Amino acid sequence: MVVSLGELRSLLADGVPAGRGDEDSVRRQWWAALATVQEDLLGAAPPQPGVWLAAPLPALYEPALLEWLDGWVWTPVEVGNLMPSGLPLLPGLPPPAGTAPRGTAGRPGGFRRLSLRLDDGTDPLLVLITPVLQVALALDGPPQARRLVVRFEAAILSAALELLDRRLAEDDQAAGLGLRRRLQLLGPLRNAPDLGSRFWPLLAQRLAAMAPSVTLQPLVHGEKRSEGNDAVSSELALLEALTHEVRTPLATIRTLIRSLLRRTDLPAVVRQRLEQIDGECSEQIDRFGLIFLAAELQRQPGSGQPLSDSDLARTDLSRLLLQLEGLWQRQLGRRDLKLVLEIAADLPPVMSDPSRLETMLGGLMDRFSRSLPSGSEVRLRLLPAGSRLKLQLSSDDPDSREGDGLAAAVPMPVGPVLSWNPETGSLQLSRQATQRLFHRLGGRLTERGGSNLTVFFPAAERSG
Repeated sequence: MVVSLGELRSLLADGVPAGRGDEDSVRRQWWAALATVQEDLLGAAPPQPGVWLAAPLPALYEPALLEWLDGWVWTPVEVGNLMPSGLPLLPGLPPPAGTAPRGTAGRPGGFRRLSLRLDDGTDPLLVLITPVLQVALALDGPPQARRLVVRFEAAILSAALELLDRRLAEDDQAAGLGLRRRLQLLGPLRNAPDLGSRFWPLLAQRLAAMAPSVTLQPLVHGEKRSEGNDAVSSELALLEALTHEVRTPLATIRTLIRSLLRRTDLPAVVRQRLEQIDGECSEQIDRFGLIFLAAELQRQPGSGQPLSDSDLARTDLSRLLLQLEGLWQRQLGRRDLKLVLEIAADLPPVMSDPSRLETMLGGLMDRFSRSLPSGSEVRLRLLPAGSRLKLQLSSDDPDSREGDGLAAAVPMPVGPVLSWNPETGSLQLSRQATQRLFHRLGGRLTERGGSNLTVFFPAAERSG
């Protein structure tokens, strides 16, 4: 009988209280748990050999640990199709099964890639076995009843390894034999008696130190997914997982940076560099958060419709733009770009979702400016337009002016929500995905070429 990774999650979750969290909260717990295991529990001990098995992407990210550990990772078969022909494979993904593992001579290290099956699911999973720590982590549960599962018990871990051994025997007999040999060398499973009492306080400290914007909660959740092409659905599920895993190390780096910035004895140049790193991490965390939201919306039936009137609120867009001006000036300044903000006087508020609008505007600025050459000027105008307000982004980029004989590169589609700019080599939200997100928030996006973006928002009735 074929063993699915869904069975493994069920085994790990047996006896664990039902979850009450949403996707955002359990993902924060997952990231904090990974950091606790790698940095707090294993980071303080001398490197030791071990094994790890994960899905749907590599969960471990500490190089010093990966050098000593042998791993097996189940990833969707569509992972190689996410990039257009001629582009390198996504960084950090393991080589196909059968490729010689990397690592220092005489040591273990590296991991082999195996293929996920349709019934395996896409929730993250990690089983880690070393002489000093044995643990299994998983996310489990339906929407709005999600939970982080952490198991240290030898009996549960032994049963989990037995299931994984059977699965490896089906997928790659040589890999299954390699796992058994490694486990024999490691000996019996034996955790420290106080492991649980140490782990949970450390996890709580990690969660308390995380900034509120480390994650972005999806706009919608639901058990029913759209019934579309299976390959596209798998692609979107992988993209959601990728965005979470990319933000994992970024969130950890930002947390460490902010702990250093609390010190009062930092030289000015060091503080400046740390603040730059913090800003770059925040920018990329929000950027990948938007990619997740776009993928989630694409997979939800009927989610392209605007939010209901009860979910939209009066939002002072003029004030919001003024609040974001300084942040955008600093972000654009890192790429030698300038921002000019023009806001008409006495504008009414708009109807939108204020909790999401700030992030969407940041994503729009990033998308618009990412392909501009150094020295360009970004002009942002907010003007009345009948019963709406018009938010317009334009650029003085000479390469985008008509009649100069130069044609801007056309972004190449990469799956249903991303496009790739061949000039800059950067991924960004596609036009369709960006329009879909703004439509969800009550806006309507139009785009002409690469140098003019306009979003129309419905104006709210003036009070009084």
